[in-house]
Amino acid sequence: MRRSCQCLRRRWREWKPFELMLYQLEFFYLTETALKLDSLIGDVEDAVSSSVTAKLRSPHAVNSEEVRLSVIESLKQIEDILTSVIKTRSQWARLVSAVDHRVDRALAVLRPQAIADHRSLLASLGWPPLLSSSNLANPERGKSAESVNPLISMKGDLKGKYCDSFLSLCNLQELQRRRKSRQLEGHNLEIALHQPLWVIEELANPISITWVRHFSKWVEKPEFIFALVYKITRDFVDSLDEILQPLVDKAKLVGYSCREEWISAMVTALSTYLSKEIFPKYVDLLQEGSSSGVSSQARISWLHLVDLMISFDKRMHSLITNAGLLLSLREDENLQRVTILCVFCDRPDWLEIWSEIELREMLDKLKPVMQEEKSWKSRLEGTVLMSGSEDYRSPAVSGAVIQALSLLIDRSRPLPSIALRARFVRLAGAPLVREFLDCLLRRCQEAEGLTALADDDAILRVSQSINAARYAESILTEWCEDVFFLEMEAVSDEDTGGGCIFEDEMGGLKEFRTEWVEKISTVILRGFDARCRDYFKNKKQWQEKTEGLAVSRTFIGALDYLEGKISKLDQSLNPMDFVAVWRGLAGGVDQLILSGVFMSNAKFHNGGVERLGVDLEVLFRVFAAWCLRPEGFFPKLCEGLRLLKMEERQLKDEMSRAKERWLRENGIRHLTLSEALKIVKNRVFVG
Repeated sequence: MRRSCQCLRRRWREWKPFELMLYQLEFFYLTETALKLDSLIGDVEDAVSSSVTAKLRSPHAVNSEEVRLSVIESLKQIEDILTSVIKTRSQWARLVSAVDHRVDRALAVLRPQAIADHRSLLASLGWPPLLSSSNLANPERGKSAESVNPLISMKGDLKGKYCDSFLSLCNLQELQRRRKSRQLEGHNLEIALHQPLWVIEELANPISITWVRHFSKWVEKPEFIFALVYKITRDFVDSLDEILQPLVDKAKLVGYSCREEWISAMVTALSTYLSKEIFPKYVDLLQEGSSSGVSSQARISWLHLVDLMISFDKRMHSLITNAGLLLSLREDENLQRVTILCVFCDRPDWLEIWSEIELREMLDKLKPVMQEEKSWKSRLEGTVLMSGSEDYRSPAVSGAVIQALSLLIDRSRPLPSIALRARFVRLAGAPLVREFLDCLLRRCQEAEGLTALADDDAILRVSQSINAARYAESILTEWCEDVFFLEMEAVSDEDTGGGCIFEDEMGGLKEFRTEWVEKISTVILRGFDARCRDYFKNKKQWQEKTEGLAVSRTFIGALDYLEGKISKLDQSLNPMDFVAVWRGLAGGVDQLILSGVFMSNAKFHNGGVERLGVDLEVLFRVFAAWCLRPEGFFPKLCEGLRLLKMEERQLKDEMSRAKERWLRENGIRHLTLSEALKIVKNRVFVG
């Protein structure tokens, strides 16, 4: 010890006078602050201890509120000093921790004592008011609370005592809020600091205990439960707001509304009762029903309960908004405080049950519509393309499915959390779209299995399914641009990869359309190829000299077939997918005729070139009804015909020098060099 003191003196001698002075000032300030804090906390501990002793000797001790207010004032001074120390002397953390520990011990006695005194005072006022038989029999009756509200009828000393007790609790809660704000600085303060108002909880808890006795008789009639809770909330909310809000403002409890807190307390009490008593029984009914085969009634009861909850939430929210208050509840955490649907926040398994019931009920309603052939043949009016004014030509069944999906999505809107809404839509909405896609696929496969899409009825059936898929995909795409779905993207990255919540379903619809559009094109091309066989086999026709220009007889049938199929598709298929079909057909015909005619080793004389030019001109006219320049969709045929029409010198001499460059210079860009050489080789010049 002596040695350490000698070291300290030696260090002091080494310090400069200015540094020594600063150290001494810091030491004196620390000593003064510690002594002041010790004095204040000592006064608090003495006051708390003496009040407890006095309470034990005489339960009706006077001036307890004055003592408590004095203690709270001392605690506020302590909090002011600690806040200043934290900001200016962060190295004094051990001092702050020691004081916090002693304050926590004092508050552990002070708060329960204050709440007990407040409850005793409420009981002497006659709170909670009795639930009259008329209220229970007619919970929807008009207001009658003013005649039985003890807070309205209190007067004189009793009113003064209640106001003092109310202010004491509010001041204590404000002190607690300040301490948490200091201790949790740097963390998410909004959730931690906004706790229910203690004085309102003390009013709500006795009422919730009273009504439970009546609720037990209404398990099978939940509408009575919601009606009674709404009536109690409505009857007291105005008087509580008028009497107590000025006291809350006086206590400087910022951000608290007695109206919102009263409604929140009622909702919380009811949601707790539903979670403990009602929902478990409904879950048991569903499980028993699934085993006994009578689950239909259990599902109906569940949906009825959810309907009551949604309606109850709307009415409770109206009590806030109708008073002229802005509903500061769009944040998920705040919204959960005033919605009875918050029961699903803690029980995601119940949300899954609800979504499964909603999905099953909706599929049961849609099943007859999907199976009725009439709903596939009648068109849905007013389905307009985003890029134009033409109709989707979608069958009526697609409108029924989209309407059902919209109803399911609307069921999720009242949920108090974006994550819950996203999960509900994924569980109930997405499977509905997948079921519809499966139905479309089955219809197309049935049509393909019966006739291999060879007849017009089969192609019409597939066209209807493609139209329905196009309409559903466009509606989902439009929905995904809405704010409601954009909010979900942020919380559903794991499921959708950051895209729309229906990303997978839209991809499935698009893949379905693409696949069956290609199949239609393939079937038509196969039929066109079969009807062109004689035309392709007749190689002598390209060597004959013809009088007059006429289309080849063997080619007319194939052109009629092609034009008839495209015309029928034009009438049955939606414009966007129809464009994909006829362009695909044009590309396929371009390749078929190139292979069957130009690459067939047939020798082309001048007359044959003219005949081929006439045939191709008629082919282009077939597609002229759907585009202004049809030859642009047959690049290989046009380039092949251009080579055949060139003069002998141009083909034989010039091309032999630099073949590839010559092809580019003459605009031959789609034929390969080997194809061009073969065409040139088969060109015969006579005389």
